[in-house]
Formats: sequence, C-alpha cells, structure tokens
Amino acid sequence: MVVGVGALVVLTVGGRYLADGASRVLVLDVVVGVVGCALLPVLTRRPVGVALLLAVLAMVSPAATPLATLGALLVAQRRDFRVAVGVSVIGAAAHVVQGLWRPNDGISLGWWLVLIAVGYGALIGWGAQTQARRALLVSLRERARRAEAEQGRRVAEARILERTRIAREMHDVLAHRLSLLATYAGALEYRPDAPPEKLAHAAGVVRAGVHQALDELREVICVLREDDEAVEGRPQPVLADLPRLVEESRDAGTRVRLDDRVVQPSALPPVAGRTAYRVVQEGLTNARKHAAGRPVRVLLEGRPGERLVIVISNPLSEGRALAPGAGTGLVGLTERVQLAGGRLDHEVSGGEFRLRAWLPWPA
Repeated sequence: MVVGVGALVVLTVGGRYLADGASRVLVLDVVVGVVGCALLPVLTRRPVGVALLLAVLAMVSPAATPLATLGALLVAQRRDFRVAVGVSVIGAAAHVVQGLWRPNDGISLGWWLVLIAVGYGALIGWGAQTQARRALLVSLRERARRAEAEQGRRVAEARILERTRIAREMHDVLAHRLSLLATYAGALEYRPDAPPEKLAHAAGVVRAGVHQALDELREVICVLREDDEAVEGRPQPVLADLPRLVEESRDAGTRVRLDDRVVQPSALPPVAGRTAYRVVQEGLTNARKHAAGRPVRVLLEGRPGERLVIVISNPLSEGRALAPGAGTGLVGLTERVQLAGGRLDHEVSGGEFRLRAWLPWPA
C-alpha cells in the first residue's frame, strides 16, 4: 500500500510541477508527500484520526490527495456509515480549500468541485458495499457453523436413539428368557435332593434355554444390522403369540391366569399387537423376578374403535427377589407404549403390584 500510493504521490507532484513550473511549492509538496506516506502504516490501526490528518494535509498540497482519498476509503470500509460520511465531508471540504488556494489550470473550479463530490460519494458507496459483503460472509460462516453444529447434534441424537433401541431390544428379548433360566437354576440350587429325573429335566431346560437365548441374541444383532425392509420382513411377536408366552411362564412354575376378553383380536394393528406382547412379557418377567411363586393375573380387553387395556397384577413377595433389577425395563416399556400412542402406569395397592397399559385401537 505504501509503495502503490507513494507512486501516485510522486506522479501527482511531478505532474503539477511540469504543468505549473512552480518550484517554490515543490518542497512543500515533497514534504507533504513524505509525511503522508509515513502515516500510512498507522492508517490501518487508527483510520479515522489519520484520515482527518491527511485531509488537513490535502488542504495545502495536492500531494496528499491520493493519501486522503485512501484514508476516506478505509474509514468507509471499517467504520460506521455516519462516521464515513463525516470524514468524507471533511475531506471534500479540504479539497475545496485546495482548489481555491492552488487551482488546477486543466479544469475549472466548478468541475473540480463536481469531481471531488462524485469521488468521495463513490468512496462512501465502495466502503458500504465492502462492509455489506463482509457482513454477508460473516453471516454465511455463522450459518455454516450452526449447520455443522446442528448436524453434529443430530448425529449424537441418532446415536443415542440407536443405543436406546438396541438396549430396548436386548432387554425385551433376553430378560424374559434369562428370568426363566434363573427360575430353573434356582430350583437346581435349592432342591438338590429332588428326584434325578426332575433334576435332569431342569438341567435340560436350562441348557435348551441358554441355546435359545443365544439364538435370540444372534437374531437381535442381525436385525439391528439390517435395513428397515429386512426388519419388517422378519416375523414379530403379536397378540396371538400371548398363549405361548403364558405357557412358557407356567412351565417355569409361575401360576398365570390369562383373562382374554378381546373382541376381534385379528383386527388389532400390528404395532399395537407387538407392543401388547412386550407389555405382557415385561409384566411376567418382573413377577417372576420380584414375586417368585406368586400367582399372576393377566387381563386383556378391548374392541375396534375403542382401546386395548392390559392389566397385569400379582401379590407382593416378602422374600428376596430372584434376580436384581435396575428399573430400566419399565422405563423402556413406557417409552415403547408412548411411541405406539398409548399410556402405561404402575402402582402398589392392597398388597398387589399392578401394571396397566392403554393402547389405541382405531376402528
């Protein structure tokens, strides 16, 4: 910037000297040019003050004209619009004084004033356009940063949802199976004097249950790795599979009473049927873990156009739980029911634990 503007200063001084031949002001023009060029490095740090000082120098010498216009341009690019207008007005007034004191023989005073006004107006417009472009770039960078942050947040949420889905599937599939195994293993532990055929039967059930649990775990992992179409193609448990689930619990020694009052069960939507199956599965698993040996009642009632009601109740146990629970099963089950458009709650009343679920059943 110093070299480029310095070249313009030299050309200005030389042109005026060759045109006028006035050597008496040549020293003044040289001094003003040198001082103005020396102020250029400070202009970028203090544009308003240096621009005003350059305007004062432009009053006495045309050598400061390139310097003063550069100062007005930097102020217009870096400061408020009103400040830029003020500095440009002062610069234009300084050049009016210069035109009156040292008129240019190549142009009349009127055209000189018009040229000065147009030049400073163009500088103000140039600076405003530069500021607008800079603000636009800043806004675009901010939008890009926000978009990147939003994308990162969405990726993090997707990971959390995927982990939640995996945990829910693992719990729904394995908790029921492992609680059955715990029941048979408990029988082996607490009844070592049982007849050999019963011990062998219990051991066979445990072995078969372990293999079945591994198969179910492998199936869950395969389902989670496949796309949605493959998942939808796999058979999912529905309301019609509840008798088989109840029989498994009865075989494990749990007295289950199933009271099915559902009208037209085949008309139940698949999502509601799958959710109902998981609700009953979780209820039986919790009863087996926390109230082993106590009877369980499962009530189902509903019809199309109303809703499906599921009530699972069992007396409280006074002994130690068969298996420890973290309480996450009911939390995940509540989320599953809510996703299906229903509601789930549980309570302890009259010495019983009750689990209730309501699922929508459109006509």
